[in-house]
Amino acid sequence: MSDKEYRLASAARGGLLYMRGVPGVALGDRVVVRDHSGRRRNGQVIRTSNELVLIQVLEGTDNLDLERTWTRFLDQPFEVALSPDLLGRVFNGIGQPRDGRPPLYSKLKRNVNGAPVNPAARAYPREFIQTGLSSVDGLNSLVRGQKLPIFSGSGLPHNRLAAQIVRQARLPEEESHFAVVFAAMGVSYADAQFFRETFTASGVLRNVTMFLNLADEPTIERLILPRAALTAAEYLAFDLDLHVLVVMTDMTHYAEALREVATAKGDVPARKGYPGYLYSDLAEIYERAGRIKGKKGSITMMPVVSMPSDDITHPIPDLTGYITEGQLVLSRTLNNLGIYPPVDIPPSLSRLMKDGIGKGHTREDHARVAGQLYASYARALEVRNLASIIGADDLSETDRNYLAFAEAFERRFVGQREDEDRSIVESLNLAWDLLSLLPPEALTRVGEADLTQYHHWQGAPAEEK
Repeated sequence: MSDKEYRLASAARGGLLYMRGVPGVALGDRVVVRDHSGRRRNGQVIRTSNELVLIQVLEGTDNLDLERTWTRFLDQPFEVALSPDLLGRVFNGIGQPRDGRPPLYSKLKRNVNGAPVNPAARAYPREFIQTGLSSVDGLNSLVRGQKLPIFSGSGLPHNRLAAQIVRQARLPEEESHFAVVFAAMGVSYADAQFFRETFTASGVLRNVTMFLNLADEPTIERLILPRAALTAAEYLAFDLDLHVLVVMTDMTHYAEALREVATAKGDVPARKGYPGYLYSDLAEIYERAGRIKGKKGSITMMPVVSMPSDDITHPIPDLTGYITEGQLVLSRTLNNLGIYPPVDIPPSLSRLMKDGIGKGHTREDHARVAGQLYASYARALEVRNLASIIGADDLSETDRNYLAFAEAFERRFVGQREDEDRSIVESLNLAWDLLSLLPPEALTRVGEADLTQYHHWQGAPAEEK
């Protein structure tokens, strides 16, 4: 740590401090800024050259008297202390406790930026994770080591859904639940209280490490928070051999903080004003999830991305979709109908689902029944559009069966209670109950053996005959 303090600040604006004539400063170094009142503020070097050093000050640069501002460069990157005592704790974006308990003291500290994983050392994501949600487990299955984001919109219940997944996620063949690292960026005080109270009431808080940054707290802190959270997750997974689920909400707040800093330091803007390196920056975060050969632990990631104006082509969800292995898309239409969780089935996708389901993982018929549900629901949506034009009374008996199936599918399969934890067997059995609303000849994606064992067609309901 340097014992020198510099009083060479030339300007301060937008949370950035500009200094000239400081030699030997490295990119990413930690900085302590002491203002005229003796208050200390944390900072990080984000640009350095022979002429200029640019520092992002986490607590902001408001009320700085440049003539009486002293800066010390610590010659070290941002690090977080790591120990098994991480679980059950709540920290701010730079790893300082915010739960009223003492700081975490440990000899082991690691750079929050992590180290790149050799692609050849990565193990392929496998093994089904049961979330207790039929719309996820049955149709968009999550596997260990996967990155599966939740694409949502303003006012949709993505926080409730994320909290439910944290409470219920587990590997079906193991008794222990996941260790969870929960990273919340720019959330309201009410949302932060909701998460803490939910995890406490359900008893999962002892297996959760939380990193919280509230909406009225330093914006720049949001750039470090997900990296600090993932450093903790890597320790739990690859040092302690735990299965770790990382839930991050909201990556849109992170990207907006990145845009704010990029604009302040003069980076050339690209789409919607976001910097051109948004893709690589998001990839640095998302690609820290996965499995490593020879390691028992794993990191599975579910980031929440709120889509401005419900636009799935917006740069943040668009680039996220390129990096991750699928998406769960929430529907405003289903939410307005009172259906929870309002997962919009057609655009939702899990690209690694095939590697974690079927015989030896879930049930032998899982892939076929999932394909049949997709096909039947797609056909039912076409019939629903037709009925809106010509009226339901002019539909054929088969089309009316599809309308009944769509209604039941949305209400009973997609929709479920917030405290309802369904096993995968319960979800698959429910799927067959719904497919039994359709005649056997309409089910072309399942085999005869499946129909014989699971299908219970009783003909059209009496009121429709």
